[in-house]
Amino acid sequence: MLRMAQVKPTDLVYDLGAGDGKIAIAAARDFGARSVGIEYNPEMVKLANCLVKAEGVAGKTKIIQGDIFETDFSNATVVTLYLLPELNLRLRPTILKMKPGTRVVSHSFLMDDWEPDERLSSDHGQAYFWVVPAQVEGNWTLRSADSKDAIDVRLEQTFQQVTGTAGETKRSLTKTSLRGDALEFSFDDNGTPVRVVARVNGDKMDAQVTRGGKTRKYVGTRSG
Repeated sequence: MLRMAQVKPTDLVYDLGAGDGKIAIAAARDFGARSVGIEYNPEMVKLANCLVKAEGVAGKTKIIQGDIFETDFSNATVVTLYLLPELNLRLRPTILKMKPGTRVVSHSFLMDDWEPDERLSSDHGQAYFWVVPAQVEGNWTLRSADSKDAIDVRLEQTFQQVTGTAGETKRSLTKTSLRGDALEFSFDDNGTPVRVVARVNGDKMDAQVTRGGKTRKYVGTRSG
């Protein structure tokens, strides 16, 4: 699971329903990350923290007693889950509000109709991986740095799946991709292919627009 999430020493990993702390300990011991496990059972918390000390990762790892639906884990860069599907589904709204780009891995169970970005089968079972997508739905106007050109874009979104239209003739978007805050799409502008590669930050986006072989910087603003 941790390898699937490409955990790095700079990450903060939260394991929800940590049990004996196995995942949180491995995140620190094997990947050098900071980690926190949230476990409801106080006896398991005591055991897990003993194992944390035994593994020599107390400086990077802690297991806390708490309710995963009430404890704040919004500062995590990686979230790991080994929970029943109904618990995953209850957590989904909270996870979707996290910072775009947060990586999520679930062992064995999905999150209903939020399709994973990746699936992995191994001798240990199934694992599913998601990247929390930016919220991009709405009407956008992309303006060139010199303000001489503007592109109107309408985006519609279902999790990381994006559709929409762009340009004066409202041509359908193609080759769309949304991974974290990284948004890409193409459209045809009166026979000229246009490719947009952007980073989304709230109601703003910084974009590189390639048209007719030339790439220019644009800034996008969402109006609704």
